[in-house]
Amino acid sequence: MSKDIRKRAVDMLLNGATLLSEPCPYCSGVRVRKEGHALCINCGKEPEEREIPKESEREIEKTFLEETLEKKLGALSEELNQESNHEKQQEILKSINSIIETIERIKKKQ
Repeated sequence: MSKDIRKRAVDMLLNGATLLSEPCPYCSGVRVRKEGHALCINCGKEPEEREIPKESEREIEKTFLEETLEKKLGALSEELNQESNHEKQQEILKSINSIIETIERIKKKQ
C-alpha cells in the first residue's frame, strides 16, 4: 500500500467516509466510500462508474396502471361471485374482459 493511497483513504475517513463490507473486486482489499466513490486501500483502484439505468416515467406509469387494473380485476371478480342477477353478471364479465384486454395491450408495448 502506497503512502499516497493510505493518506487519501485516511482523509476520506476523517471527512465522513465509511468502510465497506464488500471487498475490492480487483484485489479483495478493504475499501472506503464517500459520496458514491469507493477507493481500495490496498491497490488504489476505484471500480468503474456505471450509470444505473432508471425506469422512465412512462414505464413507471405502465406499472402503476397495470397494478391498478389488476386490483380492479380482483374487485370485479369478487363482485361477480356475489352477484345473482344474470344481467348484472354479464355487465361485470364485459368489464373484466375489457380490463384483461387492456392489460395484455400494456404488456405487449413494454
